[in-house]
Amino acid sequence: MRQLPLRSTFVTAAALLLGVGGTVLSTAVAQPVDRPTVDRPAVDRSTDSRALYAPSALVLTVGEGEHPAATVAERAVTLSCAPRATGTHPAPEDACRELEAAGGDPEALPSALPQTLCTREYAPVTVTADGVWRGERIAWSGTYNNGCEMAATLGVVFSF
Repeated sequence: MRQLPLRSTFVTAAALLLGVGGTVLSTAVAQPVDRPTVDRPAVDRSTDSRALYAPSALVLTVGEGEHPAATVAERAVTLSCAPRATGTHPAPEDACRELEAAGGDPEALPSALPQTLCTREYAPVTVTADGVWRGERIAWSGTYNNGCEMAATLGVVFSF
């Protein structure tokens, strides 16, 4: 093999590193970059309402019919219980208090049915509760023989 003079070797290496118009063909090596620090205020999670309260918001409906899928909602309200009671429900504080006592389960609402006298007419009423309670999804429905039975069983939560 023929040996090139040292100067010729440097010229050849330089020619390999340079492309057309003097562009370097070698790859650049990434270097760490010092990023400027940004002073952000510390978040106090003890007073941040998003950290203290999981969402509790429901859409409540009432309609005449026997089956939730076939019943058209005649009345509907919204009820949000966290961080405070709000919504279109006529008594959101009372409704949230009852739901809280029932652990968010409409099936466990305190019933006044044994003490309430309702007629025995059959005019089925179906109610639904859809949304979240303390971050957990709720999709509940119940059908009652008539409006009196529904009101006595579900209390203020479905009184709208």
